Amino acid sequence: MTFAAVTSAVVIGLSGHVVRIEARVCPGLSGVHLIGLPEATVPQTRDRVRAAILNSGYPWPDGQITVNVLPMGMPKYGSSLDVAIAVAILAAAGTVPVDRLADTAFLGELGLDGALRPIRGLPCALRALVTSGIWAVALPAASIEEGGPCAILPAVSLTDLIERLTSGAPATVPTPRVPTQDAPDAPVLDLADVPGNQAARRALEVCAAGGHHLLLHGDGPATMLAERLPGILPDLDDAGLAQVSEIYSLTETPWQGRRRPLCAPHYTNTAAAIFGRHTTGGLRPGAVSLAHAGVLFLAEAPEYARSILDGLRYPLDTGEIMLADAGGILGLPARFQLLLATHPCPCTTPTLCHCGPIERRRYLNRLAPLRERIEITAPITPLDRLTAEPGEPTATVAVRVAEARARAAHRLTGTPWQTNADIPALELRTSHRLAPEAFDPLDTPLHSGAISPRAVTRILRLAWTLADLRAAARPTRDDTREALRLWQGEPT
Repeated sequence: MTFAAVTSAVVIGLSGHVVRIEARVCPGLSGVHLIGLPEATVPQTRDRVRAAILNSGYPWPDGQITVNVLPMGMPKYGSSLDVAIAVAILAAAGTVPVDRLADTAFLGELGLDGALRPIRGLPCALRALVTSGIWAVALPAASIEEGGPCAILPAVSLTDLIERLTSGAPATVPTPRVPTQDAPDAPVLDLADVPGNQAARRALEVCAAGGHHLLLHGDGPATMLAERLPGILPDLDDAGLAQVSEIYSLTETPWQGRRRPLCAPHYTNTAAAIFGRHTTGGLRPGAVSLAHAGVLFLAEAPEYARSILDGLRYPLDTGEIMLADAGGILGLPARFQLLLATHPCPCTTPTLCHCGPIERRRYLNRLAPLRERIEITAPITPLDRLTAEPGEPTATVAVRVAEARARAAHRLTGTPWQTNADIPALELRTSHRLAPEAFDPLDTPLHSGAISPRAVTRILRLAWTLADLRAAARPTRDDTREALRLWQGEPT
């Protein structure tokens, strides 16, 4: 046999695409021609596959080898096609029975010694294969738990895979891995460990109940509060867990558990680390995507580059991030709750601070691009464990948050929104319109210019969340008044 074709898949963004790999071996000047791969990756792929075949004990075909990867116009990054290319070449040379290739797809990276290594984005690739009608997939044995609904033909090396194909070993459906409730390395942090700061604790609860964004300002335990926010948020549902798992499959750290992710990049990180980037191995998600369905925490927020603070506006408004390079524009999910923390001034030692009002205002004005998108502002003060009153534990607050979210979800049944923070301005003026007297606290600041119409929309969303926390049918004047104070950062 001088011709063989196998099926594989590539991942572009979070979308899997089925590809066909054709191989032909014919007499002629010895050489390998790879067609359909990016030019920069052709020499690497050719040398890696050749070394893997030879080190696995199989002869390299003598003649001219042509490998064609279809469709031609699709960008194909990474090394996920290594196994498929090697199998196609060996089948064209007569080493592998061609009849075993028709209903099986091949995914995996090859080491120089012929070992099959896991690939990034495997769940996305498998979803594309299943959608196209292919249910049997040859995978590295280390990836068998990610097989999902597919029938798996696991192998630890190229030699192992070829022997299984030659002997006719059947593909098997693995037992689904049941996700644990919490990741083993992510213990629940208790809010009771943060005494005092009642205003910040109340803001954190409202933030969690309605899906709102939060700004903590002052010299207090901002990081401790941020680390405890995922503990009071409801766990990921099946759809959210699947999407978060797919995003993390593009990294070297698979996602475990149903707790919502918390991503806290340092302000020295580059824009590529925050928003994501294209690499020769494919798309790498940044912090905004790794925080999808969870929390993005930016400590010392004014220290981030202005380009990063400006760039956050797009994912906050749309719930996704768009990444462009020479190959095109790709999008990744990026719908998160933003939690910012800032000191009053750039001084690292508050007791030695000599900053005046102008320096303090200039420092906080660095957050101007995001300020109107932050619904809640709360002060934080240094911990004083001797005099501060103890706070409620995480379990108690989480119950109230879950009940408030359930009320909002019931009210929003039949709509594309799940939390109060998602309700658009038009709906707040129609089906979710407040009673006339509930608007009274907003009249004076709106007409005086203290708040903008956009701010009114966010305050009304907060009022609905406060009503849900009280188990009330609709917000009252008191809810609107407290929402205004939360927006302005005043004690409630």
